[in-house]
Amino acid sequence: MSLLNDRIVESIATTGCYVGDSILDAALVIALRGRLLVLQARQGLVAAQVGRATSLTSTTELRGDSIAWLDENALAPAESRAMELINRLRAALNEALYIGAIDTECHYARYPIGAFYKTHLDRFGTHDLRVVSLIFYLNARWQDHHGGELLIHHQSNKSIERVQPRCGTMVAFLSARFPHEVLPATRPRLSLSGWMRRRALVGQ
Repeated sequence: MSLLNDRIVESIATTGCYVGDSILDAALVIALRGRLLVLQARQGLVAAQVGRATSLTSTTELRGDSIAWLDENALAPAESRAMELINRLRAALNEALYIGAIDTECHYARYPIGAFYKTHLDRFGTHDLRVVSLIFYLNARWQDHHGGELLIHHQSNKSIERVQPRCGTMVAFLSARFPHEVLPATRPRLSLSGWMRRRALVGQ
């Protein structure tokens, strides 16, 4: 695992973005997918909102996913293991790149058929608590024709990276640098998403 963490750190250090093998192994991905499906069956997912905590709004014009935040005080075993691995990566990034991330927040996301998330940054104006964005795909037997790609806009060279949301793929990038969007899919699209966060400055 340390070798994979080293690869992720190197990629973020050089390009600001990593797409590749996940730090969550196949068995853990299956367990997390099962947990998400249980939450869905129990109506534990809610429509995602946009904005900061003081001004959250629901809008289907920007995004159409439903989410469930992980509660650090009531984690299922698979979620505890996932957070342990994510926090190991956070420690590696802090040590190598001095990103100053003090904690991690994560939520499940389910996009129904046809849902999308328009181009956005994972920060709100000058609010820069989120340092590194993370996505772990939980989709079994995903094929290219299902759609649902993540488009990452690389502003430095004006290119667009297309990421298929296949089970076992992980994405990590500097939150303030990369606008990104989620395209509609022909089947429900499942993921665990998160952010490594720095300490809030006075007034934030």
